[in-house]
Amino acid sequence: MKAIIITIGDEILLGQILDTNSRFIAGHLTLAGIEVTEMRSVADRRDEIYEAVDYAMNEAELVIVTGGLGPTKDDVTKKVLAEYFGSKLTLNPEVMVWLEELLRGRGIALNENNKSQAVLPDNCRVLRNFKGTASGMWFERGWKSLISLPGVPFEMEHLMETYVLPELKRRYPHLQLAYRMLQVYDIPESELAERLSSWEEALPEGLGLAYLPSPGLVKLRITAKGKAVEKLEAYYETLKESLTGLYYTEGEADSVEKQFGECLRKRNLTVATAESCTGGYIAHLITSVAGSSDYFKGSVVAYANEVKNKVLGVDMNDIERYGAVSGEVVKQMAEGVKRVMGADYAVATSGVAGPAGGTPEKPVGTVWIGVATPCKTFARKFVFSFTRERNIAKTAVKALELIAEAVQEEA
Repeated sequence: MKAIIITIGDEILLGQILDTNSRFIAGHLTLAGIEVTEMRSVADRRDEIYEAVDYAMNEAELVIVTGGLGPTKDDVTKKVLAEYFGSKLTLNPEVMVWLEELLRGRGIALNENNKSQAVLPDNCRVLRNFKGTASGMWFERGWKSLISLPGVPFEMEHLMETYVLPELKRRYPHLQLAYRMLQVYDIPESELAERLSSWEEALPEGLGLAYLPSPGLVKLRITAKGKAVEKLEAYYETLKESLTGLYYTEGEADSVEKQFGECLRKRNLTVATAESCTGGYIAHLITSVAGSSDYFKGSVVAYANEVKNKVLGVDMNDIERYGAVSGEVVKQMAEGVKRVMGADYAVATSGVAGPAGGTPEKPVGTVWIGVATPCKTFARKFVFSFTRERNIAKTAVKALELIAEAVQEEA
């Protein structure tokens, strides 16, 4: 079964917002055994929407459209779909009651724009949206379906999880898809792909391997479709054999920052960070996990050398002798923030993130990470990439890994 996803909105085409809806929808359709063949983004204009819908309905069995369902004049998706499916727009009493209650609770007066949200095509199944004002719509034409959902991500996700996915699974139980995941650490994607090239070439029809790189690791997803599902486990075992000598974990592991947090929480330990080249990114990762206040004390973003000296107590003579990007400096930074914050563990970073600032001795991508524990202080040097964003992300992930390793060694 093939599906096409259409996102509607000038703001997407102008680059003002990121289209996360297509990613969410595609991921869940894939897990339901439905193949997404195309994703399209079109403007909030009648002709573009009509053409995209007509094309998709001719090419796929399932079409999911998001966006353009708001109450303002530039939101024309509902009118275009009513036209395409030969519908009349009529007032839906149940939706109208819901809108009145919702807006009254928010202290908003009901106006004509709001009322228009209860006017819906008469030949669609209405998907009640209890997270907002725009209802979803499910149209049928022969054996094909078009589902229109709000563009607001949490509203779209609510309707997908409440109505769309359960109904698709009920209608198409014969669609088979299964997959297994591995997380492979400390190896570039290109090197890993070369290592697995012979194994990948030998895969039978219905089995496929995907590489999903992230800072510090590469996720491997082996997917089986149809009858090949029966062969998945056997090939999954041979994939693991092909990774002999590499460090990997099985399954869809939690993010590094979540694993890091659990490592500290279960031992009742705390951590602090002193960041130069990462500019607070490590603290951001740590605090992106709910409940991180249980183990995170705080952070010092010590970009300037005087901050390293005055706040963290780094010896200025050592900064001048060894440079800010050095093992001597990051060890003092880690010890300083551990002392200032009263933490059990601390990590510090200093490096040349780029794109400028590199030297032959310390090229762009050179990073020192220092860790202070209750038992010792140490520093490690890394040379990552020439891309600033990747250097910051890789440094942050590696810093969390180094602390977690130290905690486990000293437990």
